[in-house]
Amino acid sequence: MKELPLLALLAAPFLANVGAAESPVAQIYQQPSAEVRAVLDAKALPTHQLSPDQRTLAILTLQRHRGIAELARPLLRLAGKRIDAAASGPQLITPIEALTLRDLTQPDAAERAVALPSGGAFHQLRWSPDGRRFLLNRRTATATELWVGEVASAQLRRLLGVQLNQVLADDLVWLSADEIIALTVSAKRGTAPRFDVPTGPVIQEAMGRASPEVTRQDLLKNAQDDALFGHVASSALRRIHLSSGVSQELDEPALFVGLERVGGRLLTERLQAPFSYQVSWRDFARRVELRDLNGKLLRELGGVKLLEGVPVEGVVTGPRQFWASPHVDGALFWVEALDGGDPKTKAAQRDRLLRLDPPYLGDAREVHRTAGRLVDFSFAETPERALVTEYDRDRRWQAVDLLALDGAAQPQRLQDRSVRDRYGDPGQPLLRTLANGRSVVRVDGGDMLLVGQGAGADGDRPFIARRSLSGGQPVRLFQSCTADYERPITVLADGRLLSSRESASEPPNLRLRSGPALAQVQAVTHHADPTPQLRAIQRELVKFKRADGVELSFWLYLPPDHKPGERRPTFVWAYPLEFSDGATAAQVSGSSSRFNSFAATSPLMLLLDGYVVLMDATMPVVGEPKTVNDTFVEQITANAKAIIDKAVELGVSERTQMVAGGHSYGAFMTANLLAHTDLFKAGIARSGAYNRSLTPFGFQSERRNFWEAQDVYLRLSPFNYADRIKAPILLIHGEMDDNPGTFPVQSQRLYQALAGTGGNVRYVTLPFESHGYAARESQGHVLREMSDWMRRQTRDPRAMPSAK
Repeated sequence: MKELPLLALLAAPFLANVGAAESPVAQIYQQPSAEVRAVLDAKALPTHQLSPDQRTLAILTLQRHRGIAELARPLLRLAGKRIDAAASGPQLITPIEALTLRDLTQPDAAERAVALPSGGAFHQLRWSPDGRRFLLNRRTATATELWVGEVASAQLRRLLGVQLNQVLADDLVWLSADEIIALTVSAKRGTAPRFDVPTGPVIQEAMGRASPEVTRQDLLKNAQDDALFGHVASSALRRIHLSSGVSQELDEPALFVGLERVGGRLLTERLQAPFSYQVSWRDFARRVELRDLNGKLLRELGGVKLLEGVPVEGVVTGPRQFWASPHVDGALFWVEALDGGDPKTKAAQRDRLLRLDPPYLGDAREVHRTAGRLVDFSFAETPERALVTEYDRDRRWQAVDLLALDGAAQPQRLQDRSVRDRYGDPGQPLLRTLANGRSVVRVDGGDMLLVGQGAGADGDRPFIARRSLSGGQPVRLFQSCTADYERPITVLADGRLLSSRESASEPPNLRLRSGPALAQVQAVTHHADPTPQLRAIQRELVKFKRADGVELSFWLYLPPDHKPGERRPTFVWAYPLEFSDGATAAQVSGSSSRFNSFAATSPLMLLLDGYVVLMDATMPVVGEPKTVNDTFVEQITANAKAIIDKAVELGVSERTQMVAGGHSYGAFMTANLLAHTDLFKAGIARSGAYNRSLTPFGFQSERRNFWEAQDVYLRLSPFNYADRIKAPILLIHGEMDDNPGTFPVQSQRLYQALAGTGGNVRYVTLPFESHGYAARESQGHVLREMSDWMRRQTRDPRAMPSAK
């Protein structure tokens, strides 16, 4: 078959459903049904941010949709980043449409609106450490400005002469409640370099050194990219006085990727050339330096190596991550591998934690070793205490220790569980902001406060618990009941509990609990239901087993007009997950007490067009982590059979009217189900990967490379079985998908293979979209495509046979 021009494919929002010999047909964006459109365009529920002093609640209304014009703004695709060069920031932001402040210390205090001047998009609210001020960014056509707001007056003003540079980082340091150091566009930056003609060829060379890099988009490609990246990503440290607005640029600009205060100094990290064409900016070499508060370099602390030529799931040797103590001790910490950075190396201990104290001379001393890979390090509010999280790749296991950094006590194990074990999750610690702006694990009276989902066999029941630093079991202070869903947010200084409560019929609203057993309730917000039409939707958690006894479940959603005894065409939405044991695979997630609110491209929107949806149908693949994919096809087939059998048994679905669907790895699953089974009438696959030879150094949880498990890679590639995919499949993909492994060519090549072998396929390419779909035009079109596909491949959902 003659290959279609790539540019023609990318220019068409989707392809007409015609024969393989036909050319792509450009179309205009389509709208979903009026019922779906009403929900899609409904007002978003507000979000909330509590000030560090816990006195003020910011209530933010965020822009729910962006237009395709925003995605079409000029951008640079460099070093794995998508950059709005004009604004010196990321391509996409989430604008704040409205902002109000509420005083939590006054029971009847009214909300005070903060006027947001027109002329740009405000975003990213940040509180001062004392909670008396807040900062907002405003993106305009030419800059990212910094604005400061006063809580007392609810007034906002711009800091003149300050242009933020958030291309690589958005860090800032609080020197006081009235003075900061931020990363800004340097006054020394000139015009961007231009290259009208190439200066020479691009040459890369590999001479016997293995370099198994993950496939990524938007990497640097030549010297011109190097120069342009250096220009737009370089930032300057600027010291800014908030009250007066006076600011001063410090020292020389650099490619800063980290900025943190350590005692009376600054810890900075900056990228170091030469750059790589194989990895993104996050994996470039870095220099770590100590500076004074005027930006003057005091000492180089060392470097982090370029992460290239490192084993799959491995780490660099030498220092790889630095942390600065938030306390007056001013200590610096970093982690180094003990196993050469190779996860395949057998080692009793994989990492060590090192410490260097002021005046930062001499050698660092070792303070801790971990059996697994050290993946997180969090300081506690109590000095010389920290939480260390390690991960065991071989078992998919996570452990968290409370560490005495001064060696005064043995580490205390706080958590030891499978990363998939939701029931055993003890919760995450609450944080507190110190006067220096640093966040630490909150400690009240020698206790940490933990907030968790409270997952169990009856669904999620969020909780807040207290755990002593001296040991013992956590004591739960509050846990949601099953009748509604109440999520604890924090405990205020006066002992009141701030929580968010919702139910199947009521939207989330904040409340304050106080008194004995926290039984006294005071409403804080009164947000109305933006989509009352969704309350007629019926939802139920359904549990069952597949043939080998592994427990499965799905959330059964029935359309608003569904009547008992009706069988309707059914859409099954799933995402495969790997588990080491069946018991963990059987754990339930979600809650029947949650308020129904649909994401923009959620498959639940199909309910409004009359279809039954089996949402989040569990699709476990159980086995030893290294070889679990050897039985991937058999296990997803067994899962699908059990899901269909249960839906038919319930009397809501017809066996011949089932459609499978998924996004990303769920799309990969969908194509495999159509290639290896005849269980489904059709499929919908969004932003997937279908040829595993294009991801040769691992995918999802697969640890072996293509040459170590070639038969697995080939068998799990639906592309290789295109001639067997006879059920119609709808392929949807963003033309600028930057997710590792899911390049748009994956869908393009599968379409060509299916069209060339007489398959039934429709291929929709979404202009300017990435892995998720951000523009309102794209979102509406995707929903229309999904609904039309269901209508074309199944019968009228409202022509309902009885369940008998």
